[in-house]
Amino acid sequence: MFFVLSKTLGVILVPTNFLILLGLVGVLLLATRRASLGRKCLVVSIVMLGICGFSPLGNILIYPLEQRFPVWDPAKGAPDGIIVLGGPVDADVSVARGTPVIRFAPDRMFAAAVLARRYPNARIVYTGGSANLISNDAREADFAGELLADLGIDRARLIMERRSRNTHENAVFTKTLVDPRPGERWLLVTSAFHMPRSVGLFRKAGFAVEPYPVDWHIGSRADLFNFSLSAGNGLAQTDTAAREWLGLIAYRLSGRIDDWFPGPEGRSR
Repeated sequence: MFFVLSKTLGVILVPTNFLILLGLVGVLLLATRRASLGRKCLVVSIVMLGICGFSPLGNILIYPLEQRFPVWDPAKGAPDGIIVLGGPVDADVSVARGTPVIRFAPDRMFAAAVLARRYPNARIVYTGGSANLISNDAREADFAGELLADLGIDRARLIMERRSRNTHENAVFTKTLVDPRPGERWLLVTSAFHMPRSVGLFRKAGFAVEPYPVDWHIGSRADLFNFSLSAGNGLAQTDTAAREWLGLIAYRLSGRIDDWFPGPEGRSR
């Protein structure tokens, strides 16, 4: 039920989708006795789309997510394993084209290859199945394994988790698959903005991980209030940030994470 709601209600609440729907409702109301309300809906829709598209709103929303965890410190020593969260590979397009197709967050794949070379004894786990509401045979991990092997990682080191549909299942299924032993150290590689929710879910699953954030969207605080010259880029940034904040709220309310905003110490601040 949670998965279905995330793929329906969650999609509707993303700012771009919600504001466009609001505008469409406004257009429909123009032909009714509620024409005045319809005009207000249209004005709100257009103004808010402009704010989300051109203003620094997306940067402001995503910055605290990306700043939540520091860059991983290699002085801690070699890890026993490296977990790469799915998301970069578009399984459906990969199936259609017969080759791995990366559409999002390629830094996750690059980081996996770099870490695999740096720590030749570490196990490499890629966790990602199909996030489609109506499942099919396309599984992200199948193509990710092929791509990681092409990047020079020995297939014998690769552990592919292909059942998960979301980050919650990434954590639960990966723990079951690798059965981490006490004292083992595992890195978690994912986008910096996605790290708070991911760490919270892995902690809830009883799998202690060390965050290895990649794929930053904001360079520094100096870039925080930059305006976007492209409404498409600004809307995408706002949607990405809003999706994470909504995900944190939903997972906390459902009891899937223990903190509203998971941080390095495992508590909300």
